[in-house]
Amino acid sequence: MRLLFITSNRLGDAVLSTSVLRHYVETYPGIKVTVACGPVAAPIFESVPGLERLIEMPKQKRGGHWWKLWKSVAFRWWDIIVDLRGSATAYVLPGWKRVVLKGNDDSVHRVEQLARLIGVDRPLNPKIWLDPIHVKRAQEILSSFAGRPLLVVGPTANWGGKMWPIDRFQDLVGRLTSLAGPLPDAYVLLVGAPSEIEKAQELISSIADDRRTVVFGTEHLLTVQACLEKADLYIGNDSGLMHMAAASGSPTVGLFGPSRPENYAPYGKKTAYVCTDRNYDQILADGVDWKSQKSLMTDLSVDKVFEFSCKFLK
Repeated sequence: MRLLFITSNRLGDAVLSTSVLRHYVETYPGIKVTVACGPVAAPIFESVPGLERLIEMPKQKRGGHWWKLWKSVAFRWWDIIVDLRGSATAYVLPGWKRVVLKGNDDSVHRVEQLARLIGVDRPLNPKIWLDPIHVKRAQEILSSFAGRPLLVVGPTANWGGKMWPIDRFQDLVGRLTSLAGPLPDAYVLLVGAPSEIEKAQELISSIADDRRTVVFGTEHLLTVQACLEKADLYIGNDSGLMHMAAASGSPTVGLFGPSRPENYAPYGKKTAYVCTDRNYDQILADGVDWKSQKSLMTDLSVDKVFEFSCKFLK
């Protein structure tokens, strides 16, 4: 049995889509899987059980990436074709069963919508599969914290509007890791995309070298995932890394303002979120310049996040 799984360019959406992939992998043991997705998200699929092929789809002019995909998969019979990007590709490929996402339903969480799409009553949690190489590398990275609690922080995002001010992350980390905090003397792992490290520099510099490790695109995403599985707490903005943390099973708190937690809250066993005092609709009603990198999270206080985190960890 063969599955063609077409999923997102975006890391966060790709992580959420692994709930669907997990369903097929676990329902049909031994299924052969081909995944097609954007280059940023591709690494999280490298250890999928039964993976035959991983096809990266960088965007090309006039939809050239779809033509390239068709040429690479059109001469094989597919038992199941899942297209979560709503293209026409699934309908012009030889196959038996086709599942196509035709649009987002903002009334439910994305994971719940995807479960309905494939006819599952109870959604599976997203899952990122690991291999021994990346687990070993994560152990090497984290070896210096010697049994202390591990706090992982995702202080950046792909858009400045979704970023909680860095100085507030600095204050929060200090409180969480103080001797009176819920993670006393914790080691801090700071994670983000390679293009975002300058935005986090103030926070990075505020933590002593022997108390933190910085991974902004310098390690494979599966290595990052293996590190996330060791976290006592992940806290960060709405981002792909937040969804990776939720998929790891570690306690995860997402910070939300100009995005909908109803659709994109971290989804997993130990997940929660904190919102700005204004909700998404109120923020939009006040007017948003989508080209601006100015934070729209300034009415989320450190006190609110700290108190919520303490309760969450109890």
